[in-house]
Amino acid sequence: MLTNLHVKNIAIIDEADVDFGRHLNILTGETGAGKSILAGSIGIALGSRVSAEMIGRHGDYATVEMAFHIEDEETLEALRAMDIEPEEGQIVISRKITENRSINKINGESVAVSTIRKASALCLDIHGQHEHQSLMHKEYHMDVVDRFAGAKAAELRRQISDAYGEYNKLVHEMERENSTAEERARELSFLQYEKREIEDAKLAEGEEAALEEQVRKLSNASVIAETLGKVYDYTGDGMNGSAAAISQAFRQMASVSELDEKLEVMRNELMDIENLLSDFNREISDYMADFNFDESELRQMEERLNLIRSCQSKYGKTYDDIMDYLQEITAKIDKFSDYEQYMEACAERKARLEEKLDRLCGELTAVRKEAAAQLEKAITETLAELNFEKARFEVSVQPLEAYTQKGKDDVEFLVSTNPGEGLYPLGKVASGGELSRIMLAVKTVFADVDRIGTLIFDEIDVGISGRTAQKVSEKMSILGKEHQVICITHLPQIAAMADNHFVIEKVTSGGEVRTEIRALSDEESERELARMLGGAEITEAVLANAREMKRFANEGKERVRI
Repeated sequence: MLTNLHVKNIAIIDEADVDFGRHLNILTGETGAGKSILAGSIGIALGSRVSAEMIGRHGDYATVEMAFHIEDEETLEALRAMDIEPEEGQIVISRKITENRSINKINGESVAVSTIRKASALCLDIHGQHEHQSLMHKEYHMDVVDRFAGAKAAELRRQISDAYGEYNKLVHEMERENSTAEERARELSFLQYEKREIEDAKLAEGEEAALEEQVRKLSNASVIAETLGKVYDYTGDGMNGSAAAISQAFRQMASVSELDEKLEVMRNELMDIENLLSDFNREISDYMADFNFDESELRQMEERLNLIRSCQSKYGKTYDDIMDYLQEITAKIDKFSDYEQYMEACAERKARLEEKLDRLCGELTAVRKEAAAQLEKAITETLAELNFEKARFEVSVQPLEAYTQKGKDDVEFLVSTNPGEGLYPLGKVASGGELSRIMLAVKTVFADVDRIGTLIFDEIDVGISGRTAQKVSEKMSILGKEHQVICITHLPQIAAMADNHFVIEKVTSGGEVRTEIRALSDEESERELARMLGGAEITEAVLANAREMKRFANEGKERVRI
């Protein structure tokens, strides 16, 4: 859900801050008040190209910021897959426009404008500007049909994805191994050499660390021996040794210890020190007695260490890595040793996977065609209610030559709005208003399966009035049950359905004209409806008509949202 839109210094909008609500948000205002500028500002935030001419008169840059609160778990996971971590379910998309460049950020971190486009497409659809409409992109059509088809399609897609992954891996493996006998013989010889080298090394886990410690010790044997000799002299029983001094001190303390209890305690402490020092000297003596330096032994250890490191440089950084590599090349040797049998087994496995994929893809195609028929009927009926009485809508499901992770179908939405015209992709529909109403019909039918939380409609009321306008408002309200809908309109029938009503108006101050946006109370909303109904002069009769329209709209909302 789009919770906040902040616009600063865009054209005649000095600064605007709008907090949108749930369900249906309506924005109205007089012609020229800046509704198109607001729609353009949203497009800028979503990654549209923008010229320096859009920068307003207050400063040399413009900013647009949109804050979204995301509740759908799939959308959150898709954002995380893009390395965008929502903070307590919220992401903030911002763009700062200067004369020469734009600075794009998501949650305060700079990103490419392409990342903004991808992230915003997960959160918001804007209808009226082709580039931001998810349904304009053919690759999205299959996913929508499969969502509409429900759990059966989802399960088949999961099975197909698993089988296709296994199949694709096998095909690539067979292509890699499709070498000549001479090439296989060379590779087999090289693999056998590597295997012998690893096995002859007789590596042991933890051996490298133990050898490094021994080599370090033996390489410094003379230093160790000289140092321990000095330490023993300092702490031993010799003339200058501390053990002899401690022993004399102890005897002196013993001669007076019976005269005072505190002296007895100190005598005992000296005894402990004497014993500790004696143990320490005994350990030094034993270490020196056992410490033998053998230069040939050192050379053997160094050679062994060099062999281990040579294996590591060729086959893996650790013992486990080398053992994994040994297992891998052993399997390859077995494969090349009986290559024909290996390829036959691969071919049999490939045939089984193709048979499985054909069955699963066939089942999914049938599910898709069944869902397509239901969609065609529902959307065509909805289009007729929106003043496209002769319109045709088709979900084309055509076979592909090769398997894909999503099956073996090519799915595309086609539409014809006038009698005698052929069916065309949605993107070929001419006017923005026409396209917006088609999208409204499609979105209404897909309301329960569409994951995009916020839908924005601009230009949806171009060329319609009366009963058609009323139907458009009802479809908006249906969408508003499951989605946040934001609609810029000049029709009172649509505005009356608002759950949250905002007005865009020009304000003159200090000789300057600027655009402001503010939320309306219920009473203000009725007066705005009256303005839309009656023009400049708002009479009691027009106000009464506006209140009646609002009451009728509220009753309609209760009906469609049950």
